[in-house]
Amino acid sequence: MLNLSRDIHSLTDFKRNTSEYVKQMKETKDPVVLTVNGKAELVVQDAESYQALLEVVDRIQTIEGIRRGLEQMAQGQGVSAADAFAAMRQKFNISNE
Repeated sequence: MLNLSRDIHSLTDFKRNTSEYVKQMKETKDPVVLTVNGKAELVVQDAESYQALLEVVDRIQTIEGIRRGLEQMAQGQGVSAADAFAAMRQKFNISNE
């Protein structure tokens, strides 16, 4: 979770004290917001935390895709698994043995 008193700094300060910020990010796993002329411009994060964020996004996208598919099936817009497999077997000339 972003801590406003600890995690928002100027880009200039970050450049001067990069090693301290890297240590802080590795310890806290929190990103640092960097400002230019008083406005937020960049967010810096350690690689492990960024990977974890990407994995969460992937899970959310998967869940959303499943939800949409279930809604489509409920509205009669989908095809049964048996019909989908039959269409794939026909498309790729796979026998049903």
